[in-house]
Amino acid sequence: MSTAAATPFASTNLACAYGRPPCTGIIRAHVEDFQVDEVLDFEPDGEGEHILLQIEKRDLNTEQVVRMLARHAQVKTMDVGYAGLKDKRAVTTQWFSVRVPGKAMPDWQALTSEQLRILQVVRHGRKLRRGVLRANRFDIRVRELAGDTSGLETRIAAIAKEGVPNYFGEQRFGRDGNNLRKADALFNDALRVRDRHKRGIYLSAARSWLFNRVLSRRVADGTWDRALPGEVLMLDGSHSFFAIDEPDATIEQRLAEMDVHPSGPLWGRGELPTQGVCRELEASVLQPYGAWCAGLERAGMEQKRRSLRRRIDNLSWEHDGSDLFLRFELGPSGYATSVLREIVAYETAATVE
Repeated sequence: MSTAAATPFASTNLACAYGRPPCTGIIRAHVEDFQVDEVLDFEPDGEGEHILLQIEKRDLNTEQVVRMLARHAQVKTMDVGYAGLKDKRAVTTQWFSVRVPGKAMPDWQALTSEQLRILQVVRHGRKLRRGVLRANRFDIRVRELAGDTSGLETRIAAIAKEGVPNYFGEQRFGRDGNNLRKADALFNDALRVRDRHKRGIYLSAARSWLFNRVLSRRVADGTWDRALPGEVLMLDGSHSFFAIDEPDATIEQRLAEMDVHPSGPLWGRGELPTQGVCRELEASVLQPYGAWCAGLERAGMEQKRRSLRRRIDNLSWEHDGSDLFLRFELGPSGYATSVLREIVAYETAATVE
């Protein structure tokens, strides 16, 4: 087994920015305990060869809905688009697009079931692409809260002001890190995967885990929210980034205002854009994962960056003595579990009713 494969994959092994939470709780005891509403960043055209559908789903994952829509409209799954993956063990509203050129409008309401409801149907000129979201709104219930809850208000206020480490959530890595083990086997020529979708999942999982390792080091060092010499900074809410030699007063002010964030590597072909101290830190963290880095390069992945810090919008909370209720918004590619893990040491319920 490679060094990477021997790494503990649980998210509990990642550093916490605000210290380990002193209270515990249970999430997803019922599917209604985890609710997500998707907010698009555009208005539908009202015409075109694509049908936009806003769907409420419960205990279904995104790929299951894609297959249902394709089968119902008698099109290929590649003709179905969506802006982002949504949890299965939840109640979520999500937008999908279905390309139906020259065809009569399918009876979408025929898909209605206990697990799926059609909320809106409107025409649009383009396929829905990944990432075209303004935000995801979360409404989460944590049950059986126990332990020291006296510092909850202070902790949540700090998170609302300072944000959280922008970790990829554990769902990215599969049950018990299985996607990472598959990736490790793939990189070591012990597994061949013909299915492009599955192969993409394994590659993405490995790349995300490498990012998490770098971020965890920065959290442990207390530098996840400030710039190092040679840093690459990302504009808030954007994929744009720029490099600096040394942080100055202007950069410090922009960091404090959450206008920019430090970034970490999404590994692939090409040179790290960081320099000096920052580059040395990233290289040091990733040195044990040489086989994974090389495997991602062979697979054709390109170097990209992801912000180390995630801003939280409209965060509110209630605590009724036994349960904690949280509401907040995250921009695209943000994980609610990365917010939760800074507030409560949660466990996921074994079953969902």
